[in-house]
Amino acid sequence: MKDSVVKTFGILTSGGDAPGLNAAIRGVCRTALIQYGMQIVGIHNGYRGLVQGDAEVLHSSDFSGILTRGGTILGTSRDKPFKNPVPDPETGQLPIDAIKENYKKWNLDALVVLGGNGTHTTASMLVKEGLNIIGLPKTIDNDIVDTDITFGFHTALDVATEAIDRIHTTAHSHSRVMVIEVMGHKAGWLGLYSGVAGGGDVILIPEIPYDIDSVAGKVVQRRDAGKQFSIVVVAEGALSREEALLDKKEFKKRRIAMPYSIAYRVAHELESATGLESRVTVLGYLQRGGTPSPYDRVLATQYGIAAADFLARGDFGKMVALQQGKIVGVSLEQIAGKVKNIAIDHPMLLAGRSLGTCFGD
Repeated sequence: MKDSVVKTFGILTSGGDAPGLNAAIRGVCRTALIQYGMQIVGIHNGYRGLVQGDAEVLHSSDFSGILTRGGTILGTSRDKPFKNPVPDPETGQLPIDAIKENYKKWNLDALVVLGGNGTHTTASMLVKEGLNIIGLPKTIDNDIVDTDITFGFHTALDVATEAIDRIHTTAHSHSRVMVIEVMGHKAGWLGLYSGVAGGGDVILIPEIPYDIDSVAGKVVQRRDAGKQFSIVVVAEGALSREEALLDKKEFKKRRIAMPYSIAYRVAHELESATGLESRVTVLGYLQRGGTPSPYDRVLATQYGIAAADFLARGDFGKMVALQQGKIVGVSLEQIAGKVKNIAIDHPMLLAGRSLGTCFGD
């Protein structure tokens, strides 16, 4: 066994599920057990379990055979213990006090958290409360700063691209405008990459507010050129130029009041502007579920192994990241509360423009 600063650590998954979570859990736990002889406490349902004391000791059999499984064996939740904290009605404890108590009760030397932006923002706050934390970047949105890629993104890209490929055939057969909505609330990585990979004629992403006249112009141009169908890929966070001028509060209010998702609005606007029949497909949770791609299995495993090594040498307060092909650690404080958006000169965006793709601007 190699020497290790950490003897016992806890591990949890938080936020939306994503392909590769189990592969990452396996990578951390197998390495920690085989190489360093660490004890592992699996915490159920994200930060909720950390607050409620819902956990169990994990053994090698618990993370055997999970490499190819989607979802997370630990369960997850979107609980944020620092947001509007409410005392427990029975004990009167605030969430952070319960977390500290459980951390001590389980004899944890450190905590590994797998999640996205919200998860790592909470992790950064826990570091300031004196906990030893290591994070792993999970999200199909690929919107965590200071890492080239997050695990889960590649699988979601495969699913979204295959869906666009399939919809292409129906669009061609029925001479329709097909609007496909993919995930991406604050950043359009999934929409951009799947749109380019699937040959989207129009791609609408949060980073570029769209003008419906520009989109309609592209569709009409294709029709006039003898192409009787168009593929429009829309990220769920896409917004119009008018919406981009609203303050955050008013924008959120309008979106909540919308009786349908953004793809339906775009389809309705296009049908009104062009007279062409438009149909909508919202991929939704299909993008997050199912078996992780080989790429995501390998990436998540690499991240997991690195996390165990970080634990062993006591390199805390970091998120494991990939930068220019190398596994590195970045400060949780440095990434907390930030979103990685697509730069206007990003190579993939420029590639789309070179191909004649309309981005609504």
